[in-house]
Amino acid sequence: MGVIRFGLHSGQQYRTFDEALLLWRRAEELGYDWVSVFDHYRPPLGGPNGVCFDGPTLLSALAAHTSRVRCAILVSSVTWRHPAVAAAIAATLDHVSGGRLEFGLGAGGPDLGYQQYGIPFPEPRVRLEMLEEYCQVVRGLWSRERTTFHGRHYDLVDARLSPKPLQARLPLVIGGGGEKRTLRVVARHADVWNTLAGDPGEYRRKREVLARHCAEAGRDPGEIRGSITFRAVLAADEARVGLRRAERLAMLPAGSPDLAEYVTFGTPEECVRDLLPYVRLGARDLLLGVRPPVDWETVELFAERVVPALRAASAPTESSAPPTSTEPTAPPGPTAASASSA
Repeated sequence: MGVIRFGLHSGQQYRTFDEALLLWRRAEELGYDWVSVFDHYRPPLGGPNGVCFDGPTLLSALAAHTSRVRCAILVSSVTWRHPAVAAAIAATLDHVSGGRLEFGLGAGGPDLGYQQYGIPFPEPRVRLEMLEEYCQVVRGLWSRERTTFHGRHYDLVDARLSPKPLQARLPLVIGGGGEKRTLRVVARHADVWNTLAGDPGEYRRKREVLARHCAEAGRDPGEIRGSITFRAVLAADEARVGLRRAERLAMLPAGSPDLAEYVTFGTPEECVRDLLPYVRLGARDLLLGVRPPVDWETVELFAERVVPALRAASAPTESSAPPTSTEPTAPPGPTAASASSA
């Protein structure tokens, strides 16, 4: 199953580049393994006038100013760009980062940019069809000298991409939890599967569904890293938990859907207990969601007290697994002939 990685999902709703850079550099200092942005333009939580940098552009700049953390976009919607454009962006990012990129794709979600900018937002069925084709196109362009692809939504003839990514296999992260369609795409194409934590029972069920899709695709589900994104508010001791919870909740709009993403309002030890079930179910990337104003107390407590405890608690699981690198295992790719078919 591989070693556990811990990361920050920083997003990009910052007013200045320096704010985002401060968080990324501090993440490296604290020992985090991964930091990611998302790929929204007008996130609903920010409101119609909210601040939000462009994801890939910001990621390139942050990657150039860091040296160790894995750099990711979690995730890029198929609605924003043609897959050939996305493939070229990803290859460039991999060079800028020195081979540290993990590129996420998804079928897209709510964004005020569709209405404000007049960008089409097809129905879910169509977007999931696009995601299936998108994965084939980007992987073909990253790995083959020439790619011809004829699909319902995309058509490429003798397409080239150079330079290729630095990584021999650039990790493809697919985000989402839809059990009928999204997890089938994950089974066919993903190196990493990312989803919101939800509750452990729901996560267990989705992993079982993914395993069935993998069996249909002729693939070992153990080749796909499990990744969860969550939020938490941590206090150094029980006496401050109530205050810390009230402070963070006061920043959220009434009835905010973000509340469902919080796994812990408590101490680092409580956070360890809350996250350990996901680790035991196979999650190997644990990504703490952060947004401005940055909750530095949680960011630091998670790195200093939660990460070491989870590593220690999961050590028997890790040591019993077959040796593996921290990079995702490559799934069987389509042949050049199948990449050329509809």
